[in-house]
Amino acid sequence: MLLLLLGIVLLHVAGLVLLFVSTIVSVWTSGETGTSDLWNNCTTTSVGYHCDPASTGEWIQAVQALMILSIIFSCLALFLFFCQLFTLQKGGRFFITGTFQILASLFVMSGAIIYTVMSPQWVAGTYAFGYSYILAWVAFPLALISGLIYVILRKRE
Repeated sequence: MLLLLLGIVLLHVAGLVLLFVSTIVSVWTSGETGTSDLWNNCTTTSVGYHCDPASTGEWIQAVQALMILSIIFSCLALFLFFCQLFTLQKGGRFFITGTFQILASLFVMSGAIIYTVMSPQWVAGTYAFGYSYILAWVAFPLALISGLIYVILRKRE
């Protein structure tokens, strides 16, 4: 049982780390002339390096909010799991933890979908999606799977 709990916690922490990295690191899209992320759109021109803040678009602010909410809900789910681990009755299920983690996965999925659809307005058409964008998509199934495991999991002694 201890190995199962350790595996679940490691899965949750791995998803949480991916969420942090994908939100903070600035390579959601990249090309030969620059990179863009949730916070800045930076391009290299003949004059120099120029960055536009992300506050210029409403959709990018929605993606920022969804990614931050996914991190908050995932952190809350981990905290609630440890609280429920010590306070939940024997045979009880971790519904609240699972619900928060599933919500976190839905938030990151929604943010990545919005970025996928709207990013051609934000960056040049020659840009390709970067590793932070891919990490966000990898974090989605990890968060969803861990949330479903929490819902199924019963507390044992």
